[in-house]
Amino acid sequence: MGERGRPRKFDAEVALDRAIEVFWRHGYEAASLSDLTGAMGINRPSMYATFGNKEELFRMAVKRYAEQDMAYAREALGQPTAYGVIETFLRANADALTRPDRPAGCLSIQGGLAFGSDDGTVAGFLAGSRRAGEEALADRLRRAHDEGDLPAGTDPIALARYVMTVSEGNAVHAAAGADRAALHATVDFALRAVPSPG
Repeated sequence: MGERGRPRKFDAEVALDRAIEVFWRHGYEAASLSDLTGAMGINRPSMYATFGNKEELFRMAVKRYAEQDMAYAREALGQPTAYGVIETFLRANADALTRPDRPAGCLSIQGGLAFGSDDGTVAGFLAGSRRAGEEALADRLRRAHDEGDLPAGTDPIALARYVMTVSEGNAVHAAAGADRAALHATVDFALRAVPSPG
């Protein structure tokens, strides 16, 4: 990821964190190279040498966002019950969508709201990223079903899709100004639909 010859004079992780915020606030399409390099505190040659083109930078930003800002999703999968997995995920998601130190909403939703010049490549990449999260949740719920923690006849794939639909809907509402309490109220309703083994 580095330039040959002279060492970099900037912190690549800090620059990437600043790029995340630009993509998050403006979306992929509207984030200009000037916006990005200005926020990152580097010039275009340094950006290209370290991160590649705009799309490569965006992919790195989404990967870092998934590792850091969405660590709660992986932690939720470790809960002992299906209900616990879903509640932990949706509650932590509502908190993450309304962090005071981050833009409201979710990078993977906000980053891909408008496209025009990339033939859908970035939209497909973001959809694949969200699908991977949904599949991980479905795998965990399938295990819960097999262990008798969900009632017979429960469709783990449909349940995972439902949970992700709530999460993504909350992301859109957070970006539009819904506060944390409003998102948690939505989670309260959503949890009533989670089937219990009893």
